[in-house]
Amino acid sequence: MFSKACEYGIRATLYIARQSQIGMRPNLSEIAGAVNSPEAFTAKIMQKLAKNNVVESRKGPSGGFFIDPSSKTKLIAIVEAIDGDVIYNGCGLGLAECSEAHPCPLHDEFVSIRGELKEMLKNTTIHGLAGKLESEHTFLKF
Repeated sequence: MFSKACEYGIRATLYIARQSQIGMRPNLSEIAGAVNSPEAFTAKIMQKLAKNNVVESRKGPSGGFFIDPSSKTKLIAIVEAIDGDVIYNGCGLGLAECSEAHPCPLHDEFVSIRGELKEMLKNTTIHGLAGKLESEHTFLKF
């Protein structure tokens, strides 16, 4: 459903948020390792996330990536920073032409799923999900 870049971006952001909650600022290689993403690919993703104010970064000895622990940033900010709004408007089968007037076989079912997905992304905070990483039942890589 999400692009590979967006999947890595979500995982990286959750990792950074969790590290920020405990006062840490991970660097690029730590993030890439924590979410099992190639470092060069992770760098491009982090650049987009920083440009869109999803994460912050600092250079220098006490530098790294972080998110203010009081941030109320929602999951939708990551998706829109990386994938834009294609997930809410695109065809479920990836067809270039798909609309109410000319629907694909999946169109009617996919419209309601997209709406539910958008609501979930708009209502879910990054720090709320990052807090779940404390338990042994959630993880970012396997």
